Amino acid sequence: MSTSSDSPTPVPYETTLLVRDHCLCLRAQRAARAMARRFDEAFRSIGITSGQFSLLISLNRPKPPTLGSVAELLAMDRTTLTANIKPLEKRGLLTVTPDPADRRARLLSLTQEGRAVLAEAVPLWHATQAAVEAAVPDPDAVRAGLDALA
Repeated sequence: MSTSSDSPTPVPYETTLLVRDHCLCLRAQRAARAMARRFDEAFRSIGITSGQFSLLISLNRPKPPTLGSVAELLAMDRTTLTANIKPLEKRGLLTVTPDPADRRARLLSLTQEGRAVLAEAVPLWHATQAAVEAAVPDPDAVRAGLDALA
């Protein structure tokens, strides 16, 4: 630990280049931001973001999922998921209700309007997904690599 009178040891510029050229985290962050921008643009006409699409599509199930299972699927903590649910709930795209089997748990359900927005979003997703996959040499390998990291 350095004191206020010590000057920090400078990080060599070569280290910056090493991180820039080899850091998987940096590359994943850059790719995630670029991908989100691309899908956000695709969904803009229907008033949702790529993150909201992911949340809505995760609710498209035969039975309403619990908040916890959706948080796990989306790799979010419950607090972040709850914050992301609120604008969609306010817009009338989903509902949050207590689970009759466990009153502490919450069930998430698409509303009729949420299903309609999702129906509009899916063709936009298909077109954007196809364009993204066409730009990647081996999309299956990318998916496998990302799954391995997750």
